[in-house]
Amino acid sequence: MSSSPSFFRPGGRAPAQLRPFTLTPGYVQTAEGSVLVACGNTRVLCNATIEQGVPGWLRNSGRGWVTAEYSMLPRSTVTRTPRESERGKIGGRTHEIQRLIGRSLRSVIDMSLLGERTVILDCDVIQADGGTRTAAITGAAVALALGLNALVQSGTLKQSPMKQLVAATSVGIVEGNALLDLCYEEDSQAEVDMNVVMTADGGLVETQATAEKGNYSRAQLNELIDLAEAGLKEIFAAQQAVLSF
Repeated sequence: MSSSPSFFRPGGRAPAQLRPFTLTPGYVQTAEGSVLVACGNTRVLCNATIEQGVPGWLRNSGRGWVTAEYSMLPRSTVTRTPRESERGKIGGRTHEIQRLIGRSLRSVIDMSLLGERTVILDCDVIQADGGTRTAAITGAAVALALGLNALVQSGTLKQSPMKQLVAATSVGIVEGNALLDLCYEEDSQAEVDMNVVMTADGGLVETQATAEKGNYSRAQLNELIDLAEAGLKEIFAAQQAVLSF
């Protein structure tokens, strides 16, 4: 599947080009680890909180726990989205994304080295233009690393429980073209939409691919994963630059 030379992306990006991507560490001084991740017009604030103790089912196990919470601020979208606290319940999409972020981060943590501590990653979308969940995973991984590194520097931990970095990006097929890092305009009209979560050594943590119209082939799936992997190499380099990891 090749991209049409006449196909034009918002912003004039090439099909395999990421949106402008930045990580701003230490964005919130009060958190153990904090990062503002900007991916094009998407902005997500990721804060790590490290607390003593673990959920009841892990007590006296010597193992820790990593979990995540995700929310979208009311004016992160073009029209105001009411706070879920005002609705009285968390929506299904939020539950799904929180669980995805948590699973992704736990995949790179040695819970026995963390000890009986809980790390909570709060991911708050300030501005949404597609890829909020993938940006949240990428930013939360850096916030988590910063928080754990601080425990090592203080002498609380002998070594960081984080085995390697994890990051995520989106890919998709729009008008027959395979594209990396979809903005909302592209995502909303995609024939295939896919999120890829990968570890720095190339291991896949999660792939979520959905055909919105018709279906897609195994060859297209492989092409999308290759496209995501190439983009994620750039994202890992940006994470490592921030962390000197």
